[in-house]
Amino acid sequence: YTEAWDADKKSIHVMPDTPDILLAKANAANVSHKLYVKAWEEAKKKGYDMRADAIPIKTAKASRDIASDYKYKETHEKEKGHYIGCPSAKDDPKLVSAARAMALQNDRLYKKAYNDSKTQIHIPVDAMSVQAAKECQTLVSDIDYRQYLHQWTCLPDQNDVIHARQAYDLQSDAVYKSVREWLRGIGWLPNESPEVKRVKNAQDLLSDNVYRTPIDSVKYTSVVDSPDVVLAKTNAEQISIVR
Repeated sequence: YTEAWDADKKSIHVMPDTPDILLAKANAANVSHKLYVKAWEEAKKKGYDMRADAIPIKTAKASRDIASDYKYKETHEKEKGHYIGCPSAKDDPKLVSAARAMALQNDRLYKKAYNDSKTQIHIPVDAMSVQAAKECQTLVSDIDYRQYLHQWTCLPDQNDVIHARQAYDLQSDAVYKSVREWLRGIGWLPNESPEVKRVKNAQDLLSDNVYRTPIDSVKYTSVVDSPDVVLAKTNAEQISIVR
């Protein structure tokens, strides 16, 4: 039954010029690594142009000569000793100018004139600048800025002074505690007063010794058999096989 079908499956053929087949072949050619490097492989087989007068060779030589440290310093080495055209370095204006610039830049020489002139300054005592400096010093003086308490003057019957004294008395710790010292010992209750009895009863209720009775203080006596024990003994005798 399936023999004809299996044979028919093997005889199926696809036309080579269908659009799908052509598209698949074009895609395969586009993604093929062999076709991608084919031109490069063929160019490598032809060899390289290594002539001495080739432009890349000349460019490489020129770059090497420019970057070479020897070529860079060759002109400088040849011109050594030809920079100074004077009998001595003092006669060369460029060297003299450089030495003067270095002297001006020297910090010790720069401050020498200032240090020499510091002790030669004379200012009259009544100069305007001196007076202004004294007044400014007085204004910013810490001693004059602060006014101590003993320098204040207030009348004792002023309202603000009276209120301040009252506030001090209310906030004073000594005044606050003086009332408590005066009241100490005044409060007293008799022994049989209701308040004292109430406190004693509350203390007895909260007392652990009264709440818990010590075991050694309880007197034990021999216990007679309880009805349950007597009933159990009677039942045991009645159902006893030996009896």
